Amino acid sequence: MSENKQKLPLIESLRLNGRAFAFLFRQVPMVFLSNIAQSVFSALTPYVGIYLSARLIDELAGERNPEKLVMWVLWIIGTALVFGISRAMIQRWKDTRNVAWWFHEIMIYARKMLHMDFCDMDNSETFKLYHQIMQNTRWTGWGLERIRVLFRQTLDAVLNILGAAALSVTLFTQLVPESAGEYTVMNHPLFIITMISVMMISVILSPMCAKKADSYAPKIAECMRSGNRTHGFFSELSSEQERAADIRIYNQEAICEHYFKTTNEVLRSGKLLRMVRGKLGLIRALGTLISTLFTGVVYLFVCAKAWAGAFGVGAVTQYIGAMVALSGGITSLVSVLGAIQNNAYFLRENFKFLDIPNNMYQGSLTTEKRSDIEYEVEFRNVSFKYPGSEQYSLRNVSMKFKIGKRLAIVGQNGSGKTTFIKLLCRLYDPTEGQILLNGIDIRKYKYDDYMNIFAVVFQDFQLLAFTLGENVAAGQEYDRAKAERCLRDAGFGERLDSLPKGLDTHLYRYFMEDGVEVSGGEAQKIAIARALYKDAPFIILDEPTAALDPIAEAEVYGKFDAITNGKTAIYISHRLSSCKFCDEIAVFHEGAVVQHGTHAELVADEKGKYHELWHAQAQYYVANETEAVPDI
Repeated sequence: MSENKQKLPLIESLRLNGRAFAFLFRQVPMVFLSNIAQSVFSALTPYVGIYLSARLIDELAGERNPEKLVMWVLWIIGTALVFGISRAMIQRWKDTRNVAWWFHEIMIYARKMLHMDFCDMDNSETFKLYHQIMQNTRWTGWGLERIRVLFRQTLDAVLNILGAAALSVTLFTQLVPESAGEYTVMNHPLFIITMISVMMISVILSPMCAKKADSYAPKIAECMRSGNRTHGFFSELSSEQERAADIRIYNQEAICEHYFKTTNEVLRSGKLLRMVRGKLGLIRALGTLISTLFTGVVYLFVCAKAWAGAFGVGAVTQYIGAMVALSGGITSLVSVLGAIQNNAYFLRENFKFLDIPNNMYQGSLTTEKRSDIEYEVEFRNVSFKYPGSEQYSLRNVSMKFKIGKRLAIVGQNGSGKTTFIKLLCRLYDPTEGQILLNGIDIRKYKYDDYMNIFAVVFQDFQLLAFTLGENVAAGQEYDRAKAERCLRDAGFGERLDSLPKGLDTHLYRYFMEDGVEVSGGEAQKIAIARALYKDAPFIILDEPTAALDPIAEAEVYGKFDAITNGKTAIYISHRLSSCKFCDEIAVFHEGAVVQHGTHAELVADEKGKYHELWHAQAQYYVANETEAVPDI
């Protein structure tokens, strides 16, 4: 990345960080309010102590009045007690609120993923951007994560500057008495201006060095992001249960260890280390040197004025403490401004992700609640190509689903079957043509309403580590009798009877020690039961028996009439023998429907694609190629 892409004007940086602050404040206002309260008390506490200690020292060095000494001691003890208790209470308040920060930050991205258009979430560029943001956060907490830190640092710096300025202003206004002779030069306005200028230059130069050092963060972000990702992948391989068998069978631990060490070497001796050894390290060292020189100048100036009689010994403590605090406050503020500019670079990625618009048209019509479940869907000259692709995945597909019938969709990999289902469920909109529900373009219906007429068992379906009943019902409150019936219809009855907790059994052991592990075939039956529980007019089964053994597969087919229960069913499969029970078969090839008809009609067409596919599979079922494969 070029440097001009990394640097943003301060105004633009402040705008981006301000937008991020406003956005996060709406999410977790108490986190920021508790930080404000703690910053105020943290800033006041040292200055109150400095002021009271100075008065006590003055009294000890002066009249030594016992009553005044007792009074100042009581003031010091009382304020320390009050401020200490208050800070502890505020700290606890802040800590409890900060716990919520992590939850809300995770939910920001989770909600965005769940509510963005599926076509955007399905885009690899979206996931690449998301993983970049996660890497930025995990590496050094840049982006939204940094806002809370920057807010606190800015607040602390401003309060430190105000408090220190209030206590140190008299350092320059109290004059050296005329009796001090040549020391009276410190009263001259030019001398005072010179001292203030030297101090301010030192105070500003030190944080500018820190700012310059921090500016290297965006320059190495891409390098570190790649290194962290590789390092994280290989370091976690040993603890991933699903990979454990392969690693042991093929002795993959050697190659994993090689890449783990290689990545470590890249991180230890790569661009970051060269910068630390070179410019970055020198710049930070220079900043520390300037800060030390400033402290020396302050001590010299304050002690010289005290020696000349401008103020007492107690004031020395006050002025040195205040000036050092003022230096720290200004240094922090300048450093924060630098961090704000650096953070703006990362915030652009955050908002690029969060600002992804939902472009799919959201209709206003409600889908008719029909007791006869007669929903008719028609594809009319539908063509589609994925965003960023010039090649059509579907081309001029026209098809009407017959209500209550069972349609099988077959074809080789890449023929457009999955794309067809994504369009049918409106996960994507057609590039050309229309999809109609009861004669109306589906884009005119409310999105959620339209989605509710489909129950889908995807080939790569997922179950959650919750109870069996919650997985079937996809919710916490559900009809237990209906959930059990759906599980038995899907062929899970025998396994259900063996579970002591029945529907209350937790799947997997992520959260519960007594959770049960289910096989691929059992998980597939639960997914089918989930589709049945939804009781939608359309049921779509994408390779629903791929993980089932032949007996379990035959059980599902035998109950298919009960499973579909008069609904319009769409069945996608690579096993042509399992499509014979469907009323119609649509054959996809290279993004088009090349054949459409019953099994008998299609297999009889010796020049058709279905005949070719059928006989290609038939040899695995019978000794001699025959015209059919035995029923399962």
